[in-house]
Amino acid sequence: MPEGHTIHRLAADHDERFAGRPVRVSSPQGKFSESAALLDGRVLDAVDAHGKHLFLGFGAAGWVHIHLGLFGKLGFGTVPAPPPPETVRLRLRNDEHHADLRGPTTCTLITEPEKQAIHERLGPDPLRTDEDGTRAWRRISRSRVTVAALLMDQKVVSGVGNVYRAEVLFRHGIDPYRPGEDLTRAEWDAIWADLVLLMREGVRNNRIDTVRPEHLPEAMGRPPRVDDHGGEVYVYRRDLRPCHVCGTGVRTAALAARNLFWCPTCQKPGQKR
Repeated sequence: MPEGHTIHRLAADHDERFAGRPVRVSSPQGKFSESAALLDGRVLDAVDAHGKHLFLGFGAAGWVHIHLGLFGKLGFGTVPAPPPPETVRLRLRNDEHHADLRGPTTCTLITEPEKQAIHERLGPDPLRTDEDGTRAWRRISRSRVTVAALLMDQKVVSGVGNVYRAEVLFRHGIDPYRPGEDLTRAEWDAIWADLVLLMREGVRNNRIDTVRPEHLPEAMGRPPRVDDHGGEVYVYRRDLRPCHVCGTGVRTAALAARNLFWCPTCQKPGQKR
């Protein structure tokens, strides 16, 4: 599932290509046809993202709410656009660009109050400027749930997925099984600030990189990482391979319905940095 930096990047891509101009809207698959007919020819006047949710605003007609889920894909191209396959749920097109949405969990037309309700049920997003990490801290500091599970709960922190979860905990030496209530405020503030930094870099580079300069391949004389997710990381999908910092084999286990990765030496229980 795409993490929050990808959704914010997609928001920026829509803003750059379509905002402020009339857009042709269609649904070759047919599942969004009625809403597409209402939007066709209208101006895309706003784009927004919160966590893993993308919103395309068409004034009084409402917002297209998109959640890609596990299988959704959004691709862009120029015109003339090729004939869309029947799997395309939503196509946007103007005189220069087109965008095709396939396989989303959600693609629906909603009202402004419905959009606001979605924001209210989501946790703060490190990539948005309307909140800091205080609201998340209030929930984390009262919870006996592991910090690794809390970071994946979109009602606590929005936009953090499995990669950022594993990597930010490693970077701060936090045992992923520590209960949220055992974190100090200073530890949480450092984690939040790091998420802001890492995720902004993710938007800028369109990939996740979490390794500090001294641990990059060229600094350590090691081969670069080869993975579909791109980017250099410390522990994500590196189970049984040596930690870049201490050499201990990276461990993995299931937690919160996803595979967790951590270094048992750099993230010892009770260890604080």
